[in-house]
Amino acid sequence: MIFRAVEDADLIHRARGGDVEAFNLLISRWEKRVYNYLLRILGNREDALDLTQDVFLKAHQNLRKLEDNTRFAGWLFRIAHNEAYSLFRKRKPETEPEGEELSGRAITIGGSAVFPLELSIAVSSALGRLSAEQREAVVLKIYQGFKFEEMAEILSCPVSTVKSRLYAALELLKADLSPLKVRGDV
Repeated sequence: MIFRAVEDADLIHRARGGDVEAFNLLISRWEKRVYNYLLRILGNREDALDLTQDVFLKAHQNLRKLEDNTRFAGWLFRIAHNEAYSLFRKRKPETEPEGEELSGRAITIGGSAVFPLELSIAVSSALGRLSAEQREAVVLKIYQGFKFEEMAEILSCPVSTVKSRLYAALELLKADLSPLKVRGDV
């Protein structure tokens, strides 16, 4: 990860100097992560694609405002966060998150066979029942792998708030996704 940060910092420096190819390399490195983040937050592929383009356009326009090149990831995801919540303010998401294309092979969880598509739908559905703040905390930590300090910067809130949202969300997900026998509903 250290080498990647150095490489990203070098690409940012070159892009600031007008090197379009350097910025294109940054896009190719980060677009999938930004898209996946937006997809999990928004639950709509088309919106996620549109906003991913908007995020990189704004990043390009404001690259000179980035004070520390080593903090590019947090800065980029802050732009993505702002774009997503701007869209939320304009309109409510109209559709449920779409399931990922997964194979038909079963996965064993808690002694029960679960098919990947069923698991994906269950997780997407459970994430959808969380508050927007809790869902975003889960996506940033679990799916994107950010540290708490980076998450606090992206979300513009204290680390304690980030931790509170994440741990509350994980408890809700645990209760929602646990097998019926564990919950005592059998």
